[in-house]
Amino acid sequence: MHRPARFAASLCGCLAFALVGCQRGAAPAPVTTTTTTTTTTTRSDDDDAAQARRIEADVRFLADDLLEGRETATRGFDVAALYVAQRLRAIGAEPGGDDGSYFQSVPLLRAQRIDGGGEFRVERAAGTVALKFRDEFLPQLDFAGGQNQVRAPAAFVGQAVYAPELEQDDFAGIDLRGKIAVFFNGAPKRFDHDRRAFYSSYREKLDAVAQRGAVGAVIVATDDEDKRSPWARAVQHWDKPGMRLRGGDGRALDTFPQLRVVAQVSAARAAAVLDAGDRSAAGLFRQAREGALRGYDLPGTLSLSARNTLQATQSRNVVARLPGRDPALRNEHVVFSAHLDHLGIGAPVKGDAIYNGALDNALGVAVMLEAAQQLAHSDAARKRSLLFVALTGEEKGLLGAHWFAGHPSPAGAALVANVNMDMPVLLAPTSDAIPIGVEHSDLQAVLQRAAAQTGVTLSPDPIPEESIFIRSDQYAFIRNGVPAVYLIGGLNGSEAAKGQLSQFLREDYHQPGDDVSQPIQCADAARLARLNARIGEAIAGADKKPAWNAGDFFGEKFAKAAKP
Repeated sequence: MHRPARFAASLCGCLAFALVGCQRGAAPAPVTTTTTTTTTTTRSDDDDAAQARRIEADVRFLADDLLEGRETATRGFDVAALYVAQRLRAIGAEPGGDDGSYFQSVPLLRAQRIDGGGEFRVERAAGTVALKFRDEFLPQLDFAGGQNQVRAPAAFVGQAVYAPELEQDDFAGIDLRGKIAVFFNGAPKRFDHDRRAFYSSYREKLDAVAQRGAVGAVIVATDDEDKRSPWARAVQHWDKPGMRLRGGDGRALDTFPQLRVVAQVSAARAAAVLDAGDRSAAGLFRQAREGALRGYDLPGTLSLSARNTLQATQSRNVVARLPGRDPALRNEHVVFSAHLDHLGIGAPVKGDAIYNGALDNALGVAVMLEAAQQLAHSDAARKRSLLFVALTGEEKGLLGAHWFAGHPSPAGAALVANVNMDMPVLLAPTSDAIPIGVEHSDLQAVLQRAAAQTGVTLSPDPIPEESIFIRSDQYAFIRNGVPAVYLIGGLNGSEAAKGQLSQFLREDYHQPGDDVSQPIQCADAARLARLNARIGEAIAGADKKPAWNAGDFFGEKFAKAAKP
């Protein structure tokens, strides 16, 4: 139900509330703004407290129920974008978007499943088995025309990985032409973390099977996956819209239309698809753990269909700029990014249907805004320009980041580095930070110096197997050849912090519980903002732009994509 009058009144009240939070420097528990003196720079406790209060006010506004979870291309997201644009204007950053504005339009296609909109049948000599929509399988959204179907023989191709440099070919001996490719998620455990991350992505898998002539694809969940992320929880948002970038011809970008239907199958029904002769789903699950998967042709045929609505829409990135002071280098830009969107309104959990995204990623946006505040008032030499971009569509597949990295704004801007902020889980006091992916370029040395200047300890990634390096917006910049650093909150060797992180990922990540009732450590967030600001100063003031390390996997894979 549309309620514009009530919405406008609530907006005024919420803006006032955010400003009061800044002025008073106090807030209802459990959000905390207590301050710890850890930096080596000259700074008063009052400065630290003011930084924490600004971050708190931003988080409280962006994660308020009023914004209805900030889903891409919704009114709630647009209000959040307007708020961030005005904050950047007040900080003193100039417009960096389209036509002298603070906004960059991002063209999208929006697809949404229809209840019962798809079929999955396994047809074999012993009979036909039909899987249940949503309970046992889900078709992925069709962005080509809104509906499609395919009936063809199938072949199991392990994890659909072709990595000749690691002597891995899951397609060996399998002719996929005219067939439906069936495979598991992930990549072999023997791979290093970088290659596991790269080869685990859906994009690489679908590209690999499409190149080999497949006409459809089926991704089967394993029992280990189901333990980490139960099917029932994953499909509770089955009716949430999905999106893709839209090209000038109106068609979806970065899709594989030759794969007429792509579907996912629950681990509980894997046997219906994979059991054949002396092969079984249970045995394949075991072989996946052991790195011993081998492909084989499946008997019979699979019959798949998908139906969904499809419409053109658009969203926008917020873009602001602090210009560099060196005429020869000011067209080189250091990009600070944080995604502004979250999941919107979804399946109720304990009576709450608003997925506020306080940590993911209202806090990341607030950290970026505080870094912008400090950089706008810094007297450090700034040869290069700084861009601050609040991105849309991260939860839909890094869409705003892919659009911005491929269409930099202001027009013609050269992007030389990305400093990304996403979901710093700061729920217990810490004094460290965790850099993700920084070892790929000479940004590592920059980060180490900045950490020493701000009194921050750097800790290793505690969950490298989650491949978060490719799961946030910095990966869109990396794919365009731009070196990146991504910092998340630390753990400080603290069992309390580890426990809070584990609990958050288990219970509140992508759930309504990610709201401002959590004990968000705003003082630690302010320290993270100071660290990011020092990194930006160092890159902007250096004689040379950042470079990939010699022989780096991602550097060699994507450096040629960098725009001069």
